[in-house]
Amino acid sequence: MPQITVEYSAELGGALDRRALALALHRTVGPLVSAEVEAFKTRFRQIEESVIGDGSPAAMVHVRIGLLTGRSVELKQEVGRVGIGLVRDHLEPVEGLPTQLTLEVYDMDRDQYQKIVI
Repeated sequence: MPQITVEYSAELGGALDRRALALALHRTVGPLVSAEVEAFKTRFRQIEESVIGDGSPAAMVHVRIGLLTGRSVELKQEVGRVGIGLVRDHLEPVEGLPTQLTLEVYDMDRDQYQKIVI
């Protein structure tokens, strides 16, 4: 059920260990939200161009974690804290390139979510 999207600046392509990050998110967030690892889906999107702040050289990683409705605000905040720490752990700093890390936990409507495995 958890749907994760990681958007990252192209300049971070070699600095972000994407597969290890996804697996760490699955293993760590799963027990917090009572979800099996097999239910997680993570996709990565490289951002070819972005402008941050005043346009000086900078990069970003933004993570969106979608959970079915019904989780408490406190639980979603804990998922956010844990998730942003995992991003930091799986990103090598790039010299001369300040990087902003952001994470958003959002609700997916339980009544509208559909899943099948074929």
